[in-house]
Amino acid sequence: MIMTMLKGKIHRATVVQAELDYVGSITIDEVLMEASGICEYEQVQIVDINNGQRFETYVIAGERNSGMICLNGAAARMVQVGDKIIIMCYAGMSPEEMAEYAPKVVFVDDENKVKRITRYEKHGLLSEMDEVK
Repeated sequence: MIMTMLKGKIHRATVVQAELDYVGSITIDEVLMEASGICEYEQVQIVDINNGQRFETYVIAGERNSGMICLNGAAARMVQVGDKIIIMCYAGMSPEEMAEYAPKVVFVDDENKVKRITRYEKHGLLSEMDEVK
């Protein structure tokens, strides 16, 4: 049996651009992609914290260290510049792989710079996550 499991996550990134007339996808700073294990052209799920929208698209690499998070094409209608979003990717894993795997969870600051990377996430308030190592 193959289970769909969280592979990588960028938590509370800030939308910098939303460009309706661009080729559809999400552009993500390459540094954030590497930190989270998200690959170029990989399918991702986006959750907009401000408006509750959930949708899928694919990733295009953005300029390194730019802090770029840009929703392109039709996805631009799902967000507003300044919204906080969660970007997640998933992978199919066997029970044996699941036992050995933990997702990469990247927490960013308001400029989309890496604040912390963890392989552990617990239920609780965002403020409590500072205690997670």
